[in-house]
Amino acid sequence: MRAKRILLALASAVIAALFLTLRAQAAEEGGAAGAETATEIFKWINFAIVAGALLWVCLKKAPGFFRGRAEVISSAITKAGSAVAAADAQLHDAETKLANLEKEVAELRAFAGREAAAEVERIRMATQSEMEKIAAAAKAEIGAAERAARLELKALAAKLAVEGAESLLTKQLTAQVQAGLVSNFVKSLEGAPN
Repeated sequence: MRAKRILLALASAVIAALFLTLRAQAAEEGGAAGAETATEIFKWINFAIVAGALLWVCLKKAPGFFRGRAEVISSAITKAGSAVAAADAQLHDAETKLANLEKEVAELRAFAGREAAAEVERIRMATQSEMEKIAAAAKAEIGAAERAARLELKALAAKLAVEGAESLLTKQLTAQVQAGLVSNFVKSLEGAPN
């Protein structure tokens, strides 16, 4: 800051000295040529003042402006670097997952195979159990039907035996035979103790 003040004071002194020198030279030469030279010198002085003011403004404002731009650019570079690092990490994760994808698919297929085999075994066991239940029920039904058929056969045999005996009796039992049977029965009753 102090260097800027010294530079500004030095520039003002140079301009003032130049102005005084030109004024003195114009007075020596006199007349129109001197006025023309003085006008030329004033134009240059005016240019120097404007250029100095612009230089001063640039020196005053430019460092802050460029420092701010440098910080913005540095911040953008840092953010871009972190974004690149994050993208690289995601890419690495994706590559790792892709590399493990075939292994995971193989594991899923093996798991599905084991599950399918277990399901087949469970269905086979359930089918076997149902077959045994059906066989037991069929045996019980066959046994019940056999018993019913035997009873029916016995009843039929008894009925046929009764009918055969009845027809045989009707053929063999005549009125004389009946009378003889009744008289024998009565005689047997008479001799029996009460």
